[in-house]
Amino acid sequence: MKAFTRLDALAAPLPLANVDTDQIIPKQFLKTVEREGLSKGLFYDFRFDTEGRERPDFVLNKPEYKGTGVLVTGENFGCGSSREHAPWALMDYGITCVIAPSFADIFYNNCFQNGLLPLVLEADEVQALMEEARGGNHKVSVDLEAQSVISPSGRRFGFQIDAQRKTKMLQGLDAIGETLMAASDIDVYEHKRSLDQPWLDKAPH
Repeated sequence: MKAFTRLDALAAPLPLANVDTDQIIPKQFLKTVEREGLSKGLFYDFRFDTEGRERPDFVLNKPEYKGTGVLVTGENFGCGSSREHAPWALMDYGITCVIAPSFADIFYNNCFQNGLLPLVLEADEVQALMEEARGGNHKVSVDLEAQSVISPSGRRFGFQIDAQRKTKMLQGLDAIGETLMAASDIDVYEHKRSLDQPWLDKAPH
């Protein structure tokens, strides 16, 4: 997993509450376990009409938001089914931080496991970021170490984050990476167990 330290990127406003995972990536794009290529399904029904043509009024289809790295959206983002493809699709598109007043629990946890930073700010702070993101300058800075978001106009918003999750994001550690850090201890344990209980190493007949 790629470490997240500081992100300077374009922010796109999506002023919708209760955006569920089927809206983030519809079910027809879940036929793969590969993480690459899922961006084509991201917000598909928002981005395209029934003929597959881009909807020009959707924010990510507007030229000024091409290359968006931060999504600023409404409360309870990521509700619905627990599909891990949702953070995968966002990251494949290039969005590595989502800012909202609240997130659905499973989606929130999945984000941390995949290197996408979900940030919770107060509703009025999110609204302020959205309003600025609609302007001509919509570049924001997200500093995980300092736990702050700097708006296009220079306003600074602090955020809270679990200390362990913060450390894992800064070091680029998912659950597997965290386990591998204890590889030497695991080897010692396995060796001792083999000496103390050798019958467990025998293959079953």
